[in-house]
Amino acid sequence: MRLLQSDGDGNPSLTEFFEDDIPEYAILSHRWEAEEATFKDLRNRTGTNKAGYKKIRFCGEQARRDGLKYFWVDTCCIDKSSSAELSEAINSMFRWYHKSAVCYVYLSDVLRTAVNTDDLAWESAFQNSKWFTRGWTLQELLAPRLVEFFSREGNRLGNKGTLGQQIHEITGIPTTALREYPLSQFDVDERFSWAKSRQTTRGEDKAYSLFGIFDVQMPLLYGEGEVKAFQRLREAIDKPFKGPEKDLLRHLPYADEAPFNSYNRQHESTCLPKTRVDLLQEIYGWCNGNDKPCIFWLNGLAGTGKSTIARTIARRYSEQGHLGASFFFSRGGGDVGHAGKFVTSIALQLASSIPSLDQHICDALTERRDIASRSLRDQWQQLVLRPLSKLGESGGQATYVLVVDALDECEDDDNVGIIVQLFSETRSLKTVRLRVFLTSRPETTIRNGFIQMPDIEHQDFVLHNISSSIVDRDIRTFLEHDLQLIARGQRFLTPGWPGEEILKRLVQGANGLFIWAATACRFIRNSKFTTKSLDLILVVSSTSINAPEKHLDEIYITVLRNCIQMYPNEAEELLSMLKSLLGTIITLVSPLSIQSLSKLLCATQVEVDQTLNDLHAILSIPEDHNLPLRLHHPSFRDFLYGQARCEEFWVDERQAHQVLADKCIQLMSASLKQDICGMEAPNMLFADAERSRIEQSLPLEVQYACHYWIDHVQKSGTQLRDNGQVHRFLKEHFLHWVEALAWIGQISKGIYATASLESYVAYSDCSLLLSFIHDAKRFLLYSRVGIEQTPLQTYSSALVFTPFASIVRQQFEGRIPEWMRVLPKVEEEWGSLIQTLHAHSEPVNAVAFSSDGTLLASASDDCTVELWDTRSGIKKQTLSGHSRSVMAVAFSSNGALLASASVDNTVKLWDVRSGVEKQTLKSHSGPISAVAFSLDDALLASASHDNTVKLWDTRSGVEKQTFHGHSMPVNAIAFSSDDALLASASHDYTVKLWDVRLGAKKQTLEGHSRSVNAVAFSSNGTLLASASSDCTIKLWDSRLGTEKQTLKGHSGSVTALAFSSDGAFLASASFDKTVKLWDVRSAAEKQTFNGHSAWVMAVAFSSDDALLASASHDCTVKLWDVRSAAEKQTLDGHSESVEAMVFSSDGALLASASDDCTVKLWDARSGAEKQTLCGHSRSVKAVAFSSNGALLASASADIVKLWDTRSGAEKQTFKHVSWVTAVAFSSSGALLASAEGDSRRVMLWDAREGADSVPLVSILDKKLFNLWDTHSKAEKQMLQVDAIVSTFLFSGGGRYWHTNREKLQSMTLPTDTSALHPSPTISIFVKERWVSYNTKKALWFPSEYAPHVVAVHGSTVSIGCASGRVYFMGFDFSDFSKPSPHPPP
Repeated sequence: MRLLQSDGDGNPSLTEFFEDDIPEYAILSHRWEAEEATFKDLRNRTGTNKAGYKKIRFCGEQARRDGLKYFWVDTCCIDKSSSAELSEAINSMFRWYHKSAVCYVYLSDVLRTAVNTDDLAWESAFQNSKWFTRGWTLQELLAPRLVEFFSREGNRLGNKGTLGQQIHEITGIPTTALREYPLSQFDVDERFSWAKSRQTTRGEDKAYSLFGIFDVQMPLLYGEGEVKAFQRLREAIDKPFKGPEKDLLRHLPYADEAPFNSYNRQHESTCLPKTRVDLLQEIYGWCNGNDKPCIFWLNGLAGTGKSTIARTIARRYSEQGHLGASFFFSRGGGDVGHAGKFVTSIALQLASSIPSLDQHICDALTERRDIASRSLRDQWQQLVLRPLSKLGESGGQATYVLVVDALDECEDDDNVGIIVQLFSETRSLKTVRLRVFLTSRPETTIRNGFIQMPDIEHQDFVLHNISSSIVDRDIRTFLEHDLQLIARGQRFLTPGWPGEEILKRLVQGANGLFIWAATACRFIRNSKFTTKSLDLILVVSSTSINAPEKHLDEIYITVLRNCIQMYPNEAEELLSMLKSLLGTIITLVSPLSIQSLSKLLCATQVEVDQTLNDLHAILSIPEDHNLPLRLHHPSFRDFLYGQARCEEFWVDERQAHQVLADKCIQLMSASLKQDICGMEAPNMLFADAERSRIEQSLPLEVQYACHYWIDHVQKSGTQLRDNGQVHRFLKEHFLHWVEALAWIGQISKGIYATASLESYVAYSDCSLLLSFIHDAKRFLLYSRVGIEQTPLQTYSSALVFTPFASIVRQQFEGRIPEWMRVLPKVEEEWGSLIQTLHAHSEPVNAVAFSSDGTLLASASDDCTVELWDTRSGIKKQTLSGHSRSVMAVAFSSNGALLASASVDNTVKLWDVRSGVEKQTLKSHSGPISAVAFSLDDALLASASHDNTVKLWDTRSGVEKQTFHGHSMPVNAIAFSSDDALLASASHDYTVKLWDVRLGAKKQTLEGHSRSVNAVAFSSNGTLLASASSDCTIKLWDSRLGTEKQTLKGHSGSVTALAFSSDGAFLASASFDKTVKLWDVRSAAEKQTFNGHSAWVMAVAFSSDDALLASASHDCTVKLWDVRSAAEKQTLDGHSESVEAMVFSSDGALLASASDDCTVKLWDARSGAEKQTLCGHSRSVKAVAFSSNGALLASASADIVKLWDTRSGAEKQTFKHVSWVTAVAFSSSGALLASAEGDSRRVMLWDAREGADSVPLVSILDKKLFNLWDTHSKAEKQMLQVDAIVSTFLFSGGGRYWHTNREKLQSMTLPTDTSALHPSPTISIFVKERWVSYNTKKALWFPSEYAPHVVAVHGSTVSIGCASGRVYFMGFDFSDFSKPSPHPPP
């Protein structure tokens, strides 16, 4: 690598270095323009008069000012005449930029005048710079750790950190990608999108400039053209995933029994020859035709043969090599009873069926490792549609069939509707045809799904409308076939058995139901007395009843009575046991094997086996008792639950649920215990645990009980009571149950179930149980993230950070591990904060509740909208489609639509249930900041930075009106409750009221002194609230336009407002990181919600006013309990973020420094605050004690202060020329070192006398800094750590340096060093939200207690939080990994 070096006159010369000897250097990024100075010019010392030479001089001078000797400029450091050198350089370019100390971006089209005179002009010049449009500058932006931007005259504009939001808005690149996040964390298509609109002089360079972005190397083949270059680039990107990466497919959840030919379905029949002829021909014609709908829906009543037809279709196209996948639903069938594994199972089958598709699905998994946990729509898009769309054409469209049977058997109606809509999206595929063959009963949810779909997208066939003569003919064929098979196995049966007349009677008995015929044949086949069994069936078939259901009932009763009559002496006992067993089997939410069923019911396998032995006609009973029992047909469940249908065999559904609830609780009480899987490691991650160990420790019957016991309690309708069975179980085993749920990946289910149980118990007279369940729900919501990741943290982190007065904590405090000797001081009661949703990877800009309060939408700079379940905090869907930041969201009043507004100048309308994008509204010429639906959902209003407000028709998407009047960007809009008025708030300091019907401006409200950021109408429309950057909220009479009140209390810009539905309260959000609740009538501040660590951008009330949601730039959404009577609790700590902490050498004192401009001194033993040191006027970023603890140094901005720790008096003030980032005393306390961040300079001060500083130039740049001999002032050693160093200190006579993160390696000492003493051994570390002992993680921190800064002294750890909280913990790890010896309470 060649580097440039300037002589004393600023003339550059070239020096070549090899890889291991390359010194630190600056690097230039710019646009190539006319008259660039080349390598030849530098070598021949010519070209100084070229325009490009100015950039070389600029880079050299700026490097010198930054203390860098060498610099690199691409125009003259590469010999482009050598193709080998050029190829090596292009393949090395990303690495060279990445390893640079700093990258200077020279923007020749941003002039000094534009920078100095007008902020808006500067923003415009910067946003329109051509530098952002060039291909090569993408890697030059992303690769370096530090990128600084300069104007044409060399004026510094900022860096990619300070300008991150502007760069994000210009380029669409997430700000996380600008913050040293590994680019591999972003999927391939997203990285390609960053370069999509960039241009290069040569077409091939569009691909070559992306080598580093994808970490690939390729030879250069100029002349191959752009298409070929991208083809080779794609192959290079895909190459690493063609081997082991395919193992990713094995990690996708898969329903083993979903395919038509699964092991458990191998005995299920297909249509016999010469049956269903016309129907099958119609289906084949649909599938093979070119211009046919993408969906064929075969619907019919129970027992009409739908599944047999589905198996026939699947078998045919499987044999032809055109079956893409099949999924046969079965209610109560475990994984095939719900949609949880539907899409992933389809994707895995498609990967196996379609050549080359597996690679595209692997790519999708590599890009989105968590896709299996995302919404059905996200899974469908990422794992099915997108991979299929990447298949190339090869001689025409290939056709593949997807067979989905019995969709009505899927448990969740909402998911059923979503699946129907997803199928319609297959029409978008161009290079491959995916035909969906779907069967179901004509249930309302499915019918509605097809009603909403254009007729050209689906073909329907009603099975029970087929001519009865055709159906009877096919049933006769089926009976002939099955009865002939039975006759072959019976030597005593005469040829031609059973004869024409009997066949006719059997066909008549079936009454059009194939399930009747199949049940009759199974009954006859499994009987020891064939002719007797046939006679019984004939008796049933002779009924004069015409209703098909009655015929089915008769045959079921016949089978059951025959089972009892075979044992007349034990009939009563057998009937009781049969009802109990069958009641359990049909009531199970998920099927169990005979082995698991017997353990759940406390019966022997022999008893269960003998009882069910004669029921093969209605039950599928595997010979292997480890395989699940199943119903042959779901109609049998309906039969047993119908009291009027099944006579003495009636199963009381509620009683069956009660029996199962009791059995589940009994089994869990006997089985569950702490660390049930024997992990003996509190840091064992769920993701790392051996599945076999979990399955062995939690067998299927125990998993079933943990999963479904609350379902059965609720469906039983039993009246719960204090200290009853449920209450006793929770008091003894609640934490055990939570741990077990975590090991089987069902914490979300536990939250749902607990919330449902709370609602169920609310109407019972059991206040103690209700209080326990409510507290348990709060415990789960608060601790969910930690428990899900690390189940054994249930007994440590979850308990330790739960409020002292929590019922769960008081009940189970004895479970806290003994190695936690000093527990942190936490709140006394549960506060208003219910849960924190770690919503997005970028700042969150908006939130909105659905009208029923069950869903919450959040919008973010990461270009997505997330939909959340408000009860559990579980993410339900991700809506992706915007290309830039999403600034606003709004639900329609009926909850069916969601609108989102983006910086990409569009509004999108989404179907909430399916997550499908319905429309994109385009007309605004600038970023869109707000959207609002009218109350009748007929209109949608949008506000934009183009200074306008627009009205849209929500059905047609047609723009109806544009309101002009604001002179600057419009920030917010709101409809009045009668839809007559629309309010708009603007950057021009005004609020305008518009007549919606007339489209005319009614009034302009003036009074704010800065930008108005939000508006909201009260529910009755009489009040209008406006929020401003002037830190105030104003209440206006909306009819008169007069100001009524001004609310003051926020210390930063007020960004958002929301009225409660009754208009009694107003919520506000602010840059001061708080949410405030105001009493509208009195204008008094009612409550302040603290917890966010960055600007709060949005607030929203749920429809019942019980919840308040807030969205923040800390990338989270928080849900608050508005009705909570909990008083605001005073937390120990600062009012702003804690930025530095340090213990005194004896561990007696702790000093904490904060953004609130104070330093606090704490008694480390008691945790009590001793003193607050006030004197700084800006954030305090560093603190250090002298070795004897008598002095404390604190650094704020360019000031360092010395304090007397006993009196708290300020002793001295030292002035720097730049920001100070760290301070440290020498071991004697005589010297104080302070480090500047920007200039990379360390100053030494005489701490005793406050004499003039002795400056030493030293690197202190992020992870690198130098050590200096304090006597000779000579540099001794450079050290590197794996985290940013914000504090440092001398120890061991200079032998050791400690940082806030870890102890550094010892340095080589001079031979004359004396009086050295060993550094204390630090074995406790805090990193990545864990307390670790040596290398073992021990305790996880929830987000509200997450460390911002840490200090460790011996076994005591002090934590400073971004909220300002300071707390202490003490540990004794001598018995680490041992569970608490305390007995259960």
